[in-house]
Amino acid sequence: MNAMREESADAPAFAQPDISIVVPTYRRPAMLASCLNALAAQQFDCTRYEIVICDDGPGDLATRAYVDRVAAEHAPRGLAVRYVPVTATQGPAGARNAGWRIARAPLIAFTDDDTIPDPLWLASGLAAASHANADAVSGRIVMPLPEHPTDYELDASGLARAEFATANVFVRRAALEATGGFDERFTAAWREDSDLHFTLLNTGYRIVRADDAIVVHPVRPARWGVSLHQQKKSAFEALLFSKHPRMYRQRIDAHPPLRYYAIVASAACAMIAGLAGVGALAACAAFVWASLTAGFCVQRLRHTRRDGRHLAEMAWTSLLIPFLSVYWRLYGALRFKVVFL
Repeated sequence: MNAMREESADAPAFAQPDISIVVPTYRRPAMLASCLNALAAQQFDCTRYEIVICDDGPGDLATRAYVDRVAAEHAPRGLAVRYVPVTATQGPAGARNAGWRIARAPLIAFTDDDTIPDPLWLASGLAAASHANADAVSGRIVMPLPEHPTDYELDASGLARAEFATANVFVRRAALEATGGFDERFTAAWREDSDLHFTLLNTGYRIVRADDAIVVHPVRPARWGVSLHQQKKSAFEALLFSKHPRMYRQRIDAHPPLRYYAIVASAACAMIAGLAGVGALAACAAFVWASLTAGFCVQRLRHTRRDGRHLAEMAWTSLLIPFLSVYWRLYGALRFKVVFL
């Protein structure tokens, strides 16, 4: 699905840059501000790069006003900051496509609106791409954590170990054009980068690692019980598997969440046995369900905070996560027509 795109009016003309930075954003201008400040402060000739902000929520006038203000501030020194409202897609995959397609440079740098790129980020990424004659570069993501993180913070920090994440990658425009870029069926920020990664590898493109190309990615605040909402992402596991079954098995934990299925099955068995009047079986199944659920909760609490609020959140969400996860995995399997557990 193609995005309808329209740049800010009366944008000044700039020479063709060497790198275009594409940043998708959605209704959080305050967070975007930290990212834009870091991008504008790169130790890199400001006439050699441009910043393309792809607004996936263009109804938020505050974001456009902020980007236009930053663009006017930096235009005199030759830095192009461009605003692109994305109106025909949903999610960061579509927003990134809108960005790189309108970008003017042969090398596209992707990051997120909640990152803080290191001052040498651009220079390091370009150097790695040039020296290794690479088609794509994967940089390093640093995610600071408190001494006692929440379960959500600990889980989110896994991004720092990702092999290829759009919070910090550089991809040649020619490779994006040849592969079609991001699959816009990934409407959430989940696995769309793995899909592009696998597509590039399967097409024979060369990807290198640049640990000196660094972005800091603070774990943003989340509402209580956020892990329940995150289970929707399980549907996109099925989409990724349907497109790249071999790569999925090789590079991602391909084992079904057996604990979740056992919890769901034991709960169903207890309910059915209870309705059928088979009390002993119902009690046995309920015990299994309670034991597995308690074990799941205890596992999530390892290496995390132990205050009352967090303990209550873990207890409540541990009751529901297995059911939601199984539902969304099976929903994804049906939607994308693939056998996936």
